[in-house]
Amino acid sequence: MPRLRVKRYLLTGLLTFIPLWVTWLVFKFVLGLLAGIGAPLVAALLNALALVAPHAAESLKAEWLTSIVALLLTLGALYLLGFVANRVIGQRFLDAFDSLLARIPLVQTIYGGTKKLMAVLQNKPSGMQRVVLIDFPRRGMKVVGFVTRVMVEEGSGREMAAVYIPTTPNPTGGYLELVPVDELTPTDWTMDQAMAFIISGGAVAPDTLPASPALLRRDESGNQA
Repeated sequence: MPRLRVKRYLLTGLLTFIPLWVTWLVFKFVLGLLAGIGAPLVAALLNALALVAPHAAESLKAEWLTSIVALLLTLGALYLLGFVANRVIGQRFLDAFDSLLARIPLVQTIYGGTKKLMAVLQNKPSGMQRVVLIDFPRRGMKVVGFVTRVMVEEGSGREMAAVYIPTTPNPTGGYLELVPVDELTPTDWTMDQAMAFIISGGAVAPDTLPASPALLRRDESGNQA
């Protein structure tokens, strides 16, 4: 009996810890990325402070403190960038900056592609749901994907959708699949619901899933027969 109780408590503790651990990993990745952006500026400020007050600069070189300051500086810079971008003068500056980057081939490929992806994910496509289900990696297995654009296949005239498939629990990596539009399973999920489903490993999800078009066509043909 005591052994069963120990196992039950250990399992309960593990199941309680895993969500916290996954949340910590995601936040650690994001916060570490943001802190890394501001780290060079903090290092430059500390070097400048060392010329005036070397003892104070030395006491402020603690790793945890510099990380917090770097994170706050990055968040402040992002807020300021968002504030300026929403103003007319900020839009003009960004347009001029985009025009400058457009003249650098490799940089424009990366910057322009990433910017278009962010814009696509923020706006719902016309006539098609953004969040879909597709067969991946084989037929019969479903994954959640985001439609980024629709193209027409030469010769057949078939519509093909570019679908980004994020990985779990870190959605910053994933796969890009070209899928016929008639093989997509549309959903009524929002981006927030889809991201919660992916990050939680499927734990945060609706109780039902939409049926695939192939299954609906099979049911309709069976009913007609």
